[in-house]
Amino acid sequence: MSMPTPPGDRNPVDQAPPAGQEPWGPRPAEPAPAYWPPYPIPVPQARNNGMGVTALVLGITGVVLGLTVILFWLSWLPALLAVVFGFVGLGYARRGLATNKAMALAGVITGAAGLLISAGVGVFFVVVAKEVADDGRARAERAKAAAAAEEEKEKAEEKARHLSFGQSYTFKNGLKVTVAKPQPFDPREPVFGHAEGNKAVQVTVTVVNTGTERIAVESGLPHVNDANGASTELVIDGSGRQKVITGYVLPGKEAVGKYAFSLPSDAAGKAEVEFSPDGKQLAYAYWSGPTS
Repeated sequence: MSMPTPPGDRNPVDQAPPAGQEPWGPRPAEPAPAYWPPYPIPVPQARNNGMGVTALVLGITGVVLGLTVILFWLSWLPALLAVVFGFVGLGYARRGLATNKAMALAGVITGAAGLLISAGVGVFFVVVAKEVADDGRARAERAKAAAAAEEEKEKAEEKARHLSFGQSYTFKNGLKVTVAKPQPFDPREPVFGHAEGNKAVQVTVTVVNTGTERIAVESGLPHVNDANGASTELVIDGSGRQKVITGYVLPGKEAVGKYAFSLPSDAAGKAEVEFSPDGKQLAYAYWSGPTS
């Protein structure tokens, strides 16, 4: 008994053509295979990159440093980097590569604010420093002018204290002093302080109180220098003509002192008299001129 041949093993020639088809005619077209669509290409998913975060952190840092008095000069660098990173982050967000657009924008804004604050604080400190420097220069110039004025005043006062015999000088305490031209003096025995051959002269000092209160004359003794500038000796004799000013001078009153000095014969043509009613508190005044 023969076994039937499986359909897949039959010779195409032996297979019977479909009904209505000629045995040796072209075979009908088989149906096209089913279409399978290609696998989808994965689209890059937006992710939160670090540019926006970095921009915001740097922007906040720039603002904080800008408001700090000591470190404001450092704020421009993080603020500038915040602006740069913020714009990069915004570019990523526009291309769909980042989702933190708001954070990047905040970084740009805070960075710009930090730059403005840094610039403003810098300008403020420059203005303040300029004002301080100008004020210092002004004070130095005022001090210099005051010192110059004081020096001129001292020079004027020093000049005013140098007078000729017969002129008057009023001291700060209100005592007006006049030294008359020295007059020849003839010592009487006994004589002290006068050498033989010297020229003795008498110096008369008049002190007037121009104030409203009594004033003490602490040192009523003058000093006399000869024409060479050497100090002379006070002459004391037995005539009793010398008179020393001591005690108080009442308002509107005067006190007169008379003193004799011995000048060397070769330097007796000119003399200088120094006098102060209070040598510890008041500067000396000087009277000078010929003695004959």
